Order: sequence, then structure tokens, then C-alpha cells
Amino acid sequence: MLEMPVLTPDEALWERLFRETQGTMALCYQCGVCTAACPWGLVRHEPFSVRAMMRRAQVGLLDGDEHLWLCAACAQCETLCPRGVPVSEIFQSLREQAWETRRIPRGLSAVLWSVYWNNNPWFQPPSYRVRWARDLEVPRFDPAQHELLYYVGCTSAYDRRAQKVARALVQLLRAAGVRFGTLGNDEPCCGEAVKSLGHRPYFYEIAQNNAKIFADAGVRELITTSPHCYDVFQNHYPRFQAEFRPYHYTQYLARLLEEGRLRFAQEVRLRVTYHDPCYLGRRNGEYDAPRRILDAIPGLERVEMAHSGPEALCCGGGGGRMWLETRAGERFADLRVQEALQTGAQVIATACPFCMACLEDSLKGLGVQGIRVMDVAEIAAMAISPSGTDLRI
Repeated sequence: MLEMPVLTPDEALWERLFRETQGTMALCYQCGVCTAACPWGLVRHEPFSVRAMMRRAQVGLLDGDEHLWLCAACAQCETLCPRGVPVSEIFQSLREQAWETRRIPRGLSAVLWSVYWNNNPWFQPPSYRVRWARDLEVPRFDPAQHELLYYVGCTSAYDRRAQKVARALVQLLRAAGVRFGTLGNDEPCCGEAVKSLGHRPYFYEIAQNNAKIFADAGVRELITTSPHCYDVFQNHYPRFQAEFRPYHYTQYLARLLEEGRLRFAQEVRLRVTYHDPCYLGRRNGEYDAPRRILDAIPGLERVEMAHSGPEALCCGGGGGRMWLETRAGERFADLRVQEALQTGAQVIATACPFCMACLEDSLKGLGVQGIRVMDVAEIAAMAISPSGTDLRI
């Protein structure tokens, strides 16, 4: 006689998840919309069953499940869930439990140790943080002189491709006459990578320390390069009495355009399609600002992909997936590149360094020619100078 395995629900885990999600986990009634919406179903023969994961979480049967690390926190399932279940937050709670039991994918501990020792998840020396601006003479932020802190972020500070976006932003802010500064080598990591990977206690420590750093520096408003930094500042730092107002840079540039402080005088004759970053769009509802910037550039033609706005496909870099390997053939960005090609665009524009990295990797992996990836800031910088923007690193 075949013996069936005995599964023992973990009531303590259920109570913990119920408490951490303020009861919203219990709202799931297994309709399956989350599984149907998940982009993993577009790249895998066997879809990732979010519904099954949610059900197992409800009864406390998820100890060490490897599927915990697939969620890219794109929020596609959350926008369509009829019960408003915060699926990605539940996944992060489960990841926290996995850290406690030390059942995590290989290599993730090193990412957190890099944040601890290097103040960034990119395994780079803290003293290299300002190399992106070595010839730009960007001043140290002084609240008596500056209206804005430019929070560069770890990726734009250390990744050579993303550094070009930071340099373009400096040009744009200066063209608009904005008085700004940075924190230089003292700029702290925002902790988004730590939060996405599920180590909440360490993220809370980072956020609390950073809130004090910004308060002591007299920061009232700041802009970020990355939507990931913006998301944690906007949605998770307020619980630590962070009193500054964060903006994603596209929101701030759009405001400068409306105020007449930023003007685009040069034509940029490009056919551009815009890719919505999940952390700017679905997670924070910002779809218009990047498009307003692009539409204000003389000579630029903007076209939309088949899926855009709230329905835009995820690049696959969110939810900590930047620190995990995704096999060839299972990369969401491959699908996005194919959609972009159908528009006839010369440029895929985006406003997130993670999206830029994923899309460029897909272009290379697919061997696609005739189209490139650029950040909105890079394109905008081309419109303020007769000779275009200097994006050299």
C-alpha cells in the first residue's frame, strides 16, 4: 500500500504572515488570476503557480521552497488581484523566514555582506563611489545653498553603463539652473537590494540609519536615478520618521519643464519606444512623467509597444532577481525586445538602471541589430546641447 507523505502545517508561520500582511494574506480565495498574470508563464513550459504558493502560505507549508526566489515583484498580479492581496510582500515575508532557517540560494549572503562592508551590493570599494563624477565638479550638498540632493544610488555610482545616466542628469539639472549637490563618498546604500531579498531586520537597520543621515544633512527634497531607490524612500522610509520628499528624476524633470526652467532647444530625430519600469509604473503609478519628457523633445517620435503602462511586461530585474541567475530562454527582457522591434523604433527608452541592464543583455543575447537601449535622461541631454551630450566614462 502506497504511503502518502505527512504534511504538518506550521501555525506559527501562518500567524506571523497574517500579522505581517495585516490580514491581507487571508483574503486570497484561490481564483488563480495571479498565476495567469505572472510573466513566468510566458517563458516557461510549466507556469509558476503563484496561486499554489499563496495557498501553501495560508496553511504554513512553505519551509525552504525554492520558488520563493522567482518573484520579480513586478506587481502585475497585484494590480489584477480582485482581493488586493500584496503578493510580493508575502513573498518577502517568506524570504525573511528562509533567511532565519538559512535556506537561501547560494551567493545571496555575499550581496548582503557587500552592503555591510562596502556600502553597496556591487562588491566595489566605498572610495570609488564618486568616480562617475570625477571631472564634473559636483558639489557636496549644503542645505544653505542647495535646493535639492541628488541621490545617485549604488548602481549609477558603480555600474559603468549606468554612470552615463548620472552624468546626463547632472547636465540636465545644470541646464535648468537647479542648485544641487550630492553626499559624495558618504552617500549610503538605500537598502533596496536587502529588502528585495527578504532580510527585513537588516533593511530596517539601514533605513533607520539613513533617515538620520538625511535629517542631519538637512535634506528636504531629493531625486533618485533608480525607481528602486525611489520606491523604498517613498513607501518604506516614512515609518522611520524620514521627513524628506523623494522624487524619481523623471518626475522632477517633468516639473522643471512645466515651470519653464528646463527647455529643449535641439532636435533629436529618433523613433523611440518607452519601456515602463515596474517600480516606477505599477508599484508607484508614475507613467506620464517619462512620456512628457520624451514628448517635449523636438524631432522625437514616440511609439508605444503592444503592452505599455499598467500592462507593460517586466524586464525581470526586480524583486532581487538582479542578484540571481536567470537561464537563457527564460528572460522576460527577451520578450520586451521582440515587442520593441515590432514598433520599428530605433531606441528602447527606459528610466531604470536595472531595466537598462536587462534589456541590453537581451539585445546582445538575441544578436539584435538596429536598435539600442537608452535612458530617458540620456535622450533628454541630447536635446540641450548643439553637440549632444557628453556621456563618456
